[in-house]
Formats: sequence, C-alpha cells, structure tokens
Amino acid sequence: MAAFVLVEVDIYDNEVYDEYKKLTPGSIEPFGGKFVIRGLPVEALEGEWKHDRLVLLEFPDKQKALDWYHSEAYIKARQIRSKGSSANFFIVG
Repeated sequence: MAAFVLVEVDIYDNEVYDEYKKLTPGSIEPFGGKFVIRGLPVEALEGEWKHDRLVLLEFPDKQKALDWYHSEAYIKARQIRSKGSSANFFIVG
C-alpha cells in the first residue's frame, strides 16, 4: 500500500533552502519516491495555513518512506535544510 509523507516548511534562508531542494529529488528516487506536491500556492478551505511551503511525497509503502527518511543521502540533505528552515514531517500509510 502506498505511503505519503506530508511536509510543512517554514523557510528563513532561501539560499540554504535552495541547496536542500537540489539534493532531495536524488535522495527519494532510489526508494521509489516521487513528488506529488512541491510548493505553493496553498489555499485554506477551513482552518489556517501558516507555512511557507507544502510538500507531499509518495512512496510504494511505509517502509520505503522510512528507509528514505533515515538514508544517508537524506540525512545529509536534512542537515542542510535545518540551517535554513524548520519543517513538520508526517507519514500516512
């Protein structure tokens, strides 16, 4: 069963975040992941949207999503991301 990773991002250094964005696609491909949503705009139909960016990733299953998140390639990308943004990650599936 497919699994999805939903990410809410708040960016405070666009240059650093741009470096992170260059690394992410290559990190998800080996795990069968793909971008479903990558960016904006987000329109809140109910409630409030208070973040700078929304990302939705799809993986073949939950284990592949977890393997990606804990992979060496993504750990490197996360370390860069944390210098220019904060994020909330959620997994469904």
